[in-house]
Amino acid sequence: MSVQEINKHAVLPPIISRSDKEFLESMQRYIITETERVGCNEEGPADEYYIIYRNVFDKVIEYVTAYKSILTSIKKEYDAFIETIKESQKTAFCLHGKLKALAAEPIALVYHRKRTIQLEAKMRVIENNSSQIQLQIDQMKQLRAEYDAKEVKYHTFSKDPSKPIPGMTLQESVSLDALTKYLKHLEDKYAEIKQVMLKKYVPVQRKADLDEEMMVTLKRRDLAENLNKELQFRFNELMLLGEYEKAACFAAHSPRRILQNIGTVNKFKAVGKIRGKPFPLLLFFEAIFSTSHACRRPIDAELTLEGIQCGLSEKRLDLVINWVTQERLTFSEEAGDVIYDYGEQDTYNKAKCLALAQMIYTECGLHKKALLCLCKQGQIHGAMEYIQQFKDFTSDDLMDLIKLCPHTELIQCLTREWNGKPPSLSFGLAILHLFSVDMKKVGIKLLQEISKGGKGIVEHLMINDPFCSLENWQEVANICLQNGFDKLSRDIMSILRSQAGVTEISQEDDTVNLMEHVFW
Repeated sequence: MSVQEINKHAVLPPIISRSDKEFLESMQRYIITETERVGCNEEGPADEYYIIYRNVFDKVIEYVTAYKSILTSIKKEYDAFIETIKESQKTAFCLHGKLKALAAEPIALVYHRKRTIQLEAKMRVIENNSSQIQLQIDQMKQLRAEYDAKEVKYHTFSKDPSKPIPGMTLQESVSLDALTKYLKHLEDKYAEIKQVMLKKYVPVQRKADLDEEMMVTLKRRDLAENLNKELQFRFNELMLLGEYEKAACFAAHSPRRILQNIGTVNKFKAVGKIRGKPFPLLLFFEAIFSTSHACRRPIDAELTLEGIQCGLSEKRLDLVINWVTQERLTFSEEAGDVIYDYGEQDTYNKAKCLALAQMIYTECGLHKKALLCLCKQGQIHGAMEYIQQFKDFTSDDLMDLIKLCPHTELIQCLTREWNGKPPSLSFGLAILHLFSVDMKKVGIKLLQEISKGGKGIVEHLMINDPFCSLENWQEVANICLQNGFDKLSRDIMSILRSQAGVTEISQEDDTVNLMEHVFW
């Protein structure tokens, strides 16, 4: 063969241009980026992996011009092959389930046969007992008939009216008042005995009614158990197939909330989180809370707490707000604590969390915690109204409150008159408490505010403070002196000295009391 003939039949390798090379590199980068974004690899999950390469195939077909029809045909065969594999996997999954069911049939048959033998033995025992009872009944009927056939003579019993009444003297037996009183005593005793008889014994007909009610109740129980088993089998099928959203809706709409329990919650917890898909446990709580209005009873406290914890763990405060304010839930102290703690960590949403926690605490009657939430929101006037409305707060409770929420405005409101009512807390004792619990800065700030008002304000506070003793005020004066409030210290001591005695007034002035004020 000549060189010309060899060159004529030779196939040269395709020449890759620079644009083709750039296109192939961009496709490679696209594949790497997408697989990392959805978190899949060649081992799985297969659906995401297939979608990525199908998109790459489409881009290649769109890019080329010479082999477009051939590549399109190849892609159709590729898609058909993938669909065949998917159908085969579904078929294999169903067959695997049927195989497990068939494998369990021989064991179930053995148990059924064993149960049949047990029930037959029990029936024989019952039949023997029934025969003996029937024999005893027949004997009793025969004895009753023989007794009725005999003539029974009855003798009338008459009591001698001349004899005294038992329990009464002769003088009482002829007194109308005594006889009336004794008759009332006998009637009361008769009524008491009759009541005791009604409690101890019931008619035979009542027993028959109770037996019938018990049979009806047992039938309802059996129906409920069968329904429960059937619903569990539908629910478990959906969970096995990965249809978590459908499983959540199925549990939410189950009759009598059979599937709304902690067992179902644990099944969703066991699934965990799936990359690129909604959290199955959150889907469950969204479903059951959204259907809570359709039921007569609200969601119980345990499920409410679990749902709130789940929503907050997924940073879905918007869902928790909707659940707490709109749905029918059962609140608890633990639910309020969870929201309160979340607000301490998420400072951006702290105000919302405090409002939600306050709502729950108020609903549960936890007034101390509800009051703390109000104060931490800065609603001092609302907190004072709350204290006036619920008069269960002691001085110790209010001392704990200013320790947890040391706002100057709050302490000032607590130590002054409010709406014409006396102060809820002693100013002097509050100052001593702040300095004793290492809250010196708050105490100094409070002293600064009081010193601005002058001696008149200080005197008003001291006169209207019945809880702080002379010794306590002397301690307050010493604290003022130690912290640079010399004038305030002198004012306090001056007021103490002026209040220590009795001021004598003229007899002509009858518009004042004999003593203006006695401090202790």
